Parts: sequence; C-alpha cells; structure tokens
Amino acid sequence: MRPTMKDVASAAGVALKTVSRVVNGEPGVHPATAERVRTAIDRLGYSRNESARVLRSGRTATIGLVIEDVADPFYSGLSRAVEEVVIGHGCLLLSGSSGEEPGRERELVETFCARRVDGLIVVPAGEDHTYLRSELEAGTPVVFADRPPGAGLDVDTVLADNAAGAEQAVRHLLGHGHHRIAFLGDDPAIFTAAERLRGYRETLGGLFDERLVSMRAPELETVRADLTRMFALDQPPTALFTGNGRYTVTALRALRGRRVALVGFDDFELADLLDPGVTVVAQDPSWMGRVAAELLFRRLRGDSGPSEHIQLPVRLIGRGSGEMSPYD
Repeated sequence: MRPTMKDVASAAGVALKTVSRVVNGEPGVHPATAERVRTAIDRLGYSRNESARVLRSGRTATIGLVIEDVADPFYSGLSRAVEEVVIGHGCLLLSGSSGEEPGRERELVETFCARRVDGLIVVPAGEDHTYLRSELEAGTPVVFADRPPGAGLDVDTVLADNAAGAEQAVRHLLGHGHHRIAFLGDDPAIFTAAERLRGYRETLGGLFDERLVSMRAPELETVRADLTRMFALDQPPTALFTGNGRYTVTALRALRGRRVALVGFDDFELADLLDPGVTVVAQDPSWMGRVAAELLFRRLRGDSGPSEHIQLPVRLIGRGSGEMSPYD
C-alpha cells in the first residue's frame, strides 16, 4: 500500500497541512520542521499522486490508454480523439494495444500504473479486472470504453448502443423484402459481438435460423467457407449483416462480386465508392474517445459522483447495398 500524506504527517509529528505546504513548496513552515517532514518522506518512500494538483497548476500529467489494436480504424479514431483531449489539457498520453489478449491488457495497465499515470482509459480484452481494485482504491480514475469491465467492478463506461444498431440493420433489410438474413460476427466472447448478435436475433424473432450465423475471427478462408455453406442451403440467405468493419471488408472479398444485400456494422474508408456503396450502421469512435477522455478529466478534477454508464447512439447510412431487393 502506498504511503499517504497522512502517514508522513504522523511520522513527522506535524499537521497534515504542514506536510502539504512542504510538498507543494509553500512558505510558512519553520526550516527545522520542513527538514523533519522531508526526512519522513524519504524514509517512507512517499510519492504524491499529482493528478489534481497538476491539472490546477497546468504542469504535465500522464494518461494511460489501452486499446485492442491501433491498426484497426475504429480504435485509431478513438485513440486520436483521446490524444486530442489529453493534449488539450496539457498532458501526455501513453498508449498500447492488447491484441485482444487479457494477459497483455493487464501487463499494459500494470506498466502504466508503475509509471504513475494519473488516469486510465481501457478497452478491455478480458473479463477479470479485479487487478485494478488496488489502483481504484488508491484514487486512480479509470474509464472503460467500447466494452464494460468484468462483473463486480462498477466504474465509468462509455459504450455504443450495439444491440440497437443491429436492430436497425435487420429492420432495414426486412423492410426491403429479406427474410433470410445471415449474420457474420466476431467471437461471441467479445462484448460488442455478443450484443450485436443479441440485437440481430431478437429482431428476427421467429425468422432466426442458427444455420445462418457464424461467429469467429474474420479470416478470408473461413468467411468464404461459411458463405459457401450458407449459400448451399435449401433456403440460402438473400442478405448479410456483418458484425464489424473488418468482417464487412473480408465478406466483400469472399463474395467475389456476387450480388447480395449487405449491411455492415461500422463505417469504413471507401465504403461510399464501391458499386453499390456499402450500407452501414455507423458508430463514432472519435465521439466515444472524446466522451471517455473528458469524463476521465472530470474525475481528475475531483468529481466523485456515482459511476456513469454512457451509451452512445448509432445511425444507419444507406448507400445501396442494403437497399437491394431479394430479386436484384
């Protein structure tokens, strides 16, 4: 457990305010008393958490950011937005990619904490975040983005409305005459993938067919095999709903020009220039990053209210691929 300013005051036999004055270089402390306080600081190994003081004084603080993969356009957009907010507050950003590995996520978080970051923004890869309890108890604010923390940890979260986005996609395809709608999504252990599957399944209701669902990493050969299997069914799909931007791009490659209605979750570069343009459910990673970062800085300025659980809306952008009828 880190020694506190109160521990220093007790060891030096002085008031807490006296320690604060010495630590902050304020006048009004007798030289002998100040020396006694500094001796206690050295002996205890006390190191102040500078978060609030740094923000008030305008000096540089440090924020840690853990994302899944900086190469993913969604996370690069989120990261850039966080960086802009952090720089705007006169601070530095340390960031790293977990690669969807819980062990790597924990390693990054613990490394950042060892460097005494003043706050953390985490896109979680795992479900066990009990390792963060000591940092939270020590006063380090943490905001989770894109996905919530594991059960039992009540901290600030900023999410997209994934299930509602899937509902928009499916209703759009149903409205254009499709009743055989396949879903290609990521590993269901990932929160966002599971929520999009839930929205898809609940919206289809009695039209749901387990054979039209594939949930695994978006590798070209496996996606191609899944589509081949689905199109060989007695009642093949006439439309696809893809669960993220990488899945949409991989599915387009696997289709090899085959015309099938398509709605993808997440917008991506050049989606509007394809023929037809790709209809998407768009979330805003920059908005998510800004909201998460500003929430973190509110905590650093002393906001100690209940944990906030913010859910950002998404919107469907029609470009042509989702508007095809089953007879096109």
